Amino acid sequence: MSRDFKYKTAGALVDDARARGLDIRLSPDLGPLTTPLSIAGRQVGNRLVIQPMEGCDGTLEGAPDVLTFRRYERFGAGGAKLIWGEAAAVVPEGRANTRQLLADERHAEGLERIVRLCREGHRAAWRDDSDLLVGLQLTHSGRYSVARPILAQHDPVLDPRTIVDKTTKATAGPDYPLIDDDALDRLQDAYVTAARLAARVGFDFVDLKQCHRYLLNELLAARTRPGKYGGSFENRTRFIRTIVQRIKDECPGLLLATRLNVFDGIPYQRGDDARGVPCPYELPVRSSWGTREDDPFVPDLTEPLALVGLLRDSGVALVNISMGNPYASPHLVRPFEYAPVDGYQTPEHPLIGVDRHFRVTAQFQAAYPELAIVGSGYSWLQAYLFQAGAANVRDGRTTLVGVGRASLSQPDFGRHVLLGMPLDPKRTCRTFSYCTALMRAKHNDLGQFATGCPPFDKAVYGPIWQEALGSEPGKVTKDA
Repeated sequence: MSRDFKYKTAGALVDDARARGLDIRLSPDLGPLTTPLSIAGRQVGNRLVIQPMEGCDGTLEGAPDVLTFRRYERFGAGGAKLIWGEAAAVVPEGRANTRQLLADERHAEGLERIVRLCREGHRAAWRDDSDLLVGLQLTHSGRYSVARPILAQHDPVLDPRTIVDKTTKATAGPDYPLIDDDALDRLQDAYVTAARLAARVGFDFVDLKQCHRYLLNELLAARTRPGKYGGSFENRTRFIRTIVQRIKDECPGLLLATRLNVFDGIPYQRGDDARGVPCPYELPVRSSWGTREDDPFVPDLTEPLALVGLLRDSGVALVNISMGNPYASPHLVRPFEYAPVDGYQTPEHPLIGVDRHFRVTAQFQAAYPELAIVGSGYSWLQAYLFQAGAANVRDGRTTLVGVGRASLSQPDFGRHVLLGMPLDPKRTCRTFSYCTALMRAKHNDLGQFATGCPPFDKAVYGPIWQEALGSEPGKVTKDA
């Protein structure tokens, strides 16, 4: 049963938003979502985007596997014209989990098959795939790397939560080493190599992932880091500016994109009543990007706006706006009804989080009206998701509408929008966090359960859910 989502009509949702002082707009006309557009000279058939949804279902070696291929074939057939492929690590030590994909030469065949199945599924359902874009997200997980944390900076709030020894549960103290400048220089080569590979096997674009407190996001906030990658804005943006220029020079024809945190905020923890409360912090907070140093609950978009301008001028054609930390502030990333077992219940009404996404995205779209901006934060709106997306596109608050968790339960949402049909209520994501609970479950021989939607994709993920429930009770709960 939904805890906060109580709306029987679109009008009831809008009235509640207004009563809370929020700017949530809905449009019964979904026409804006079906309008084609051009991104860097490439035609895109509509405004619907599959967000980068990681399945944690690759092999231990980093190759895509059966469930990976199934997911992308379904995404391709679903009707969205921009499919933002999931995170693939550019080096083995940068993987976030034991089953994350690797973007390296050993796995070129599997990555090529992802693109091929995606396009074949699209052609089978829609005949023409000339206006379909398929991308791959290139990542390094930084402090969330599964082998060992790799820190770009010391964060006085996150370090006590960063386990560096799984046996002793020791956390990152002030003496824990940071990744050095030479290693960052070498890492640039890995990004360029991965981009060349992506272009060769058929991806239309690569996303240089700078969100959710992974390595490139953390570099943006590294004010206390010494050397050429820390301190000043110029230094903190040096890494991303360099690899953008190198990829542009070495991979002509490959579109460049970035999923960018524009507001890190502050980490949260589970309070006495199970709701999230801020972790202890001291002012000024200097380790968070896009965040007011004197009030870390408020975005400061000055530097993120400046960075987007620099990236646009360097050739980045597509920006996906995000915020928060899925491990430490998930209510900022994706407003939810219920948290996974290792999380906290939302400290704010989820509609506030949806409004934050919409307002912040609108500021970037207003600043760069010619840039293709993808907005996030829609899934909690359930049946009203696309009415909100249509209103935001209509009003110039975003260029495209990104759908994340809701694409796992109903990957053919695009078909419903394009054919004027309502979403299938039996497959509409209710943000109960089953997918996240599976993603957090590690207690099997592979060190990671594949993730999907157990309630609405029962034939495949129901047995996986039951295995996660039964193999170590308490790690995953039925009311996740």
